Amino acid sequence: MKNRYMVTLMLGAVLALGGCASSLSGDVYSRDDARAPQTVRMGTVESVRLVQIEGTKTVIGPAAGAAIGGVAGSSVGGGRGSAIAAIVGAVAGGMAGAAAEEGITRTQGVEIIVNEDGGYTRAYVQEVVEGVNFAPGDRVRIMSVNGQSRVVK
Repeated sequence: MKNRYMVTLMLGAVLALGGCASSLSGDVYSRDDARAPQTVRMGTVESVRLVQIEGTKTVIGPAAGAAIGGVAGSSVGGGRGSAIAAIVGAVAGGMAGAAAEEGITRTQGVEIIVNEDGGYTRAYVQEVVEGVNFAPGDRVRIMSVNGQSRVVK
């Protein structure tokens, strides 16, 4: 019963903290960016392609996975076998937790190549926003603040 409670608690922590990932879309501003002056450049979209933005890789997924795997492993066998199973379970759980965290937080992105009015051609990658589609020839604004840029229509 105690092991089941621990597994449930750790799984809940992983799921709750997975929702803490910040957005990479062009529509979401961080608290630090709000009310900060932004540089605005104009340009024309040259090309667009879908990309994957990898998920986060923090200690949360591996730690929770190791805890769950260790608890599950320790319930196998008895004595020295239980200790070995706990270690194997913790290692396997840590690897599984890392993979789960990265997979859960992975997002669909869009790479937008923009010919800026100043003569530069730059690529921008941001999270896909439903209902916002970029196409070659679109006039866009490139908004830059605190070292971060986003492309908006």
